[in-house]
Amino acid sequence: MLVIHYTGMKTCAEAIERLCDPEAQVSSHYVIEEDGTVHRLVDEDKRAWHAGVAWWRGAVDVNGHSIGVELVNPGHELGYQDFPEPQMVALTKLARSILMRHQIPAQNVVGHSDVAPRRKQDPGERFDWRRLAAVGVGLWVEGTTPVLMSDDQAQMLLSAYGYSVTDLPATIAAFQRHFRPSKVDGVMDDETAGILKVLMEHI
Repeated sequence: MLVIHYTGMKTCAEAIERLCDPEAQVSSHYVIEEDGTVHRLVDEDKRAWHAGVAWWRGAVDVNGHSIGVELVNPGHELGYQDFPEPQMVALTKLARSILMRHQIPAQNVVGHSDVAPRRKQDPGERFDWRRLAAVGVGLWVEGTTPVLMSDDQAQMLLSAYGYSVTDLPATIAAFQRHFRPSKVDGVMDDETAGILKVLMEHI
């Protein structure tokens, strides 16, 4: 798996200091600054403690099955902002190389909020998943047709895609942040349902 995060801290220096502090018990394989500078903090064949309590496609040990990339961004609590062009260029290059080295399927390119929907919002609705999918990093669908979907159907399909559905509204909100960021409200409306239905046809 490839899990994309934001640092949620004011500066890159603060983020790296925390990620390298053993007492903090958090770490990540990579940090990418706003100007595109890439810092490798943990070798890819080693475990990094970036996901916390998380779940994806039946895996509860997400840290043991993933590579974590942190993007320097203050996040929702400190002034969430767009991800700059140099940062996205660097991420795209790094992500493509990681996927080639580890044969990670597109379905397993996720955000922190995808694997921990009750706890996390990152990388958030400003992150350009469409751009990554256009070069083979992750999935994205467009031109979908709105459909009616019951909560039971939504729960079944979200679970089949890979999400934990113990808190359905939180999971729907995480799905929207990733695939329908224009409206993140945790409600399985017709547009969100249409996107989910088409995504299931791609896996």
